[in-house]
Amino acid sequence: MNRTFADVLPSSSATGHLAELAPLNRADDLLVLLTRWVERGWLRALDKAFVAFLHELAPNDDPLVLLAAALTSHQLGHGHVCLDLFETLKEPDFALSLPPEGDVHGGAMLPSQLLASLDGAHWCKVLAAGSLVALAVDTSEAAQQRPLVLSGKRLYLRRYWAYERQIDHALRQRLEVHEAAPSDLPQRLTGLFGTAGSGDVIDWQKLACALATRGAFSIVTGGPGTGKTTTVVRLLALLQAPAVEAGQPLRIRLAAPTGKAAARLTESISQQVRTLKVSEDIRNKIPCDVTTVHRLLGSRPGTRHFRHHGGNRLPLDVLVVDEASMIDLEMMANLLDALPPHARLVLLGDKDQLASVEAGAVLGDLCRDAEAGWYSPQTRQWLESVSGESLAASGLQEDTQGSHPLAQQVVMLRHSRRFGEGSGIGQLARWVNQQQPDEARKLLAARSHGDVFSVSLKSEQDRALERLLLEGHGGGPQGYRHYLSVLRNQRPASDTALDDVRWMDWARQVLQAFDAFQLLCAVRKGPWGVEGLNVRVTEALLRARLIDSDQQWYEGRPVLMTRNDYGLGLMNGDIGIALKLPERDGPEAGKQVLRVAFPRNDGQGGVRFVLPSRLNDVETVYAMTVHKSQGSEFAHTALILPDALNPVLTKELIYTGITRAKDWFTLIEPRGGVFEEAVKRKVKRLSGLMLELKGDSDLAD
Repeated sequence: MNRTFADVLPSSSATGHLAELAPLNRADDLLVLLTRWVERGWLRALDKAFVAFLHELAPNDDPLVLLAAALTSHQLGHGHVCLDLFETLKEPDFALSLPPEGDVHGGAMLPSQLLASLDGAHWCKVLAAGSLVALAVDTSEAAQQRPLVLSGKRLYLRRYWAYERQIDHALRQRLEVHEAAPSDLPQRLTGLFGTAGSGDVIDWQKLACALATRGAFSIVTGGPGTGKTTTVVRLLALLQAPAVEAGQPLRIRLAAPTGKAAARLTESISQQVRTLKVSEDIRNKIPCDVTTVHRLLGSRPGTRHFRHHGGNRLPLDVLVVDEASMIDLEMMANLLDALPPHARLVLLGDKDQLASVEAGAVLGDLCRDAEAGWYSPQTRQWLESVSGESLAASGLQEDTQGSHPLAQQVVMLRHSRRFGEGSGIGQLARWVNQQQPDEARKLLAARSHGDVFSVSLKSEQDRALERLLLEGHGGGPQGYRHYLSVLRNQRPASDTALDDVRWMDWARQVLQAFDAFQLLCAVRKGPWGVEGLNVRVTEALLRARLIDSDQQWYEGRPVLMTRNDYGLGLMNGDIGIALKLPERDGPEAGKQVLRVAFPRNDGQGGVRFVLPSRLNDVETVYAMTVHKSQGSEFAHTALILPDALNPVLTKELIYTGITRAKDWFTLIEPRGGVFEEAVKRKVKRLSGLMLELKGDSDLAD
């Protein structure tokens, strides 16, 4: 027998909080229950307010519709594009945060208690009959006005349903476009990569370049040091050379989600373009400047809209987007909407990194087949013929049914040049990525690698933390003392004029020295979060007399931009350091004043100076979240975990933190066991994007 919401909602006598509400109808009872969930921290106030708004629109709709809407909104806040009704009923605690231990329900029915009593098929039936819900197959004008969309067993807010369909449609169109590869493609590949080796090592970079020449859309994924940037520089040379020779050079643009990621790519591409074995004409037509995706599209402050869209396309022929794992569903939809139909799109990124902060895990969805390959016999044959590489020993799955169209344009780079077989960082990242916590722990405990360290804290007051953060490890990686030593010891003489190049050189050295070490956190709040640790580090530096103040602005304060500032040319994620420089002129000429030095992100090592009074959206950055660190890398990275399991702790977060380190990595643990539990947990983001692309059935079981 199917049970309705009215059957399972507790009577007013069952809970003290609902006792006074006996006269109200069941929808009102639900709203009160949702208020209790908000009070317990199981639901956001925004989710409850959204449901109250829907109830005003349709006061007679079944409360099961409002319950589903609340959960859909909640899931969106946790990165999920939709609510999978059957998945939620199988794992009720997946839909809402678990109640705190020892605080079971405080008078409110648990989400799991309520959900456990529902039937999935009946829930879908009730939703389909609701006036707030449109069926995905209903294209009528009336349906287009409904705020919720039901696609089989998945419920969406309409806007996110539209984004997902928009991406699906755009990619389907691009996958159907088959570009004519140059007739001499094998020779061009050989010129850029050399002849195919006779060993077992497959040149995946060469295969990625080959595949990208034949389609309007392609993805190159791979971990740190696998050569994604090297690959894309050679790909741009491969695409641009025939166009330059024909007298019609391609308009190529490069973009990344954050200013920091854009700066890194600018610098990396600038270095690699100089060493390309191509003519000067071709080299000059390969751009090195990387912009942010927001700036590329023409962000309109205060709105969700951009200057470039379907009615005003981007003026380009090739677009390369790096760090694509950070791009959320809405941004990807906007990007594809603004892309000219003829243009090629190449996405670069590590599919195993953390997904975007906002809803969606687009790169992860699009790369689900990357590990196994799933190339068709035709794709394999073509790749082998143009590259000279053999895939016989690759171990990849073969798509003989034509059921993996997207996989034909995806290449996963598999050989890390940064983290070789002897690299402790590389091995630790692999164990974490494979969810092997015991093996990861053995590696940390063995201390047999000079690039991996672990520190167990005895208590919250353990001074071993301050020693590590200030001094690093003896004889090896350094802490924050290093950049402050450079700041003091390399400073130009006080009578040096401000326009003297020595000030610029000094600022550059300080910024580079700061990149030698970074503390990463999983959370923002609490003693092991960004806010608490930034205060703790500041106090420790002051005690050690490495800084002379802990007030808002002091020399040596590192700050992180938390929002794009187009007027100053500074992007979210940019890091600057407050330095004392001489005043240029006027009555205060010669007196030293604070200015914040930021890298110009121009690939040339340029620095800009900004008055602190002009910086409104900055925070101290001795500690930053792992999310904020994406697109960055540091010589020595220390990752500190909280002392209790937290929903954000997953293997993706740990993996991303580890792979921000170039030379050394340190794991700091306030309590044992949290690391292992985190590695066992995988980010699970619900969407229908990959299902639609594969043509899978979208009907409920």
